[in-house]
Amino acid sequence: MSNNDAREGAQRAAFYGQACGLYSRDGRRKYLNLGERRRLLAAGAAHGPSKALFAETMAWTGARVSEVLALTPAAFQIEQGVVAIVTLKRRGFVVREIPLPPELMRRLDAHFGLSMRQRDAELATQRLWPWHRVTAWRFLKTLAQDAAVTGAPACPRGLRHGFGVGALQAGVPLNLVQRWLGHARMSTTAIYGDACGREERVIASRFWGM
Repeated sequence: MSNNDAREGAQRAAFYGQACGLYSRDGRRKYLNLGERRRLLAAGAAHGPSKALFAETMAWTGARVSEVLALTPAAFQIEQGVVAIVTLKRRGFVVREIPLPPELMRRLDAHFGLSMRQRDAELATQRLWPWHRVTAWRFLKTLAQDAAVTGAPACPRGLRHGFGVGALQAGVPLNLVQRWLGHARMSTTAIYGDACGREERVIASRFWGM
């Protein structure tokens, strides 16, 4: 390997680590923690059911903004409690199925009439949120401000990172989180295991009591 190749490889590795890590180079956390996530979703109620459901779907799928905006009634398996999301950042056509909380699925069905629209070939393929990507991004930024969330987590990617961290801390297997997030590499998903979880805090509390 030439010196130039080695230098370029190091630069790519540094960029990859900065882009995918849980913290930026200046020490700022990139993911929403549990309290911030709860505040953000609670703030969504003031913006009406459609926008609130958009934020909740983002939070409980870990999907990208463009992936959620592409959802149609046909993507939902209501009785199974599953939504099928087309992964937009992978080569080829890749679909991942993600389970949704039963209450969220019930509210999506009630508000958008998913069951009824699935019986109509045309309605079944119409987007639930016919917004521009910038509109959705600005709404989530506004929601973060309403929830007093600032800095790097106050963006759509903060929700996605928060999903990955929260799922691993809840005991979801790494390979399942990888599939839900649509990562091509397990190493990308593994970064979410770096966040301090409940077990670590319990262990640390024993040390504090010594």
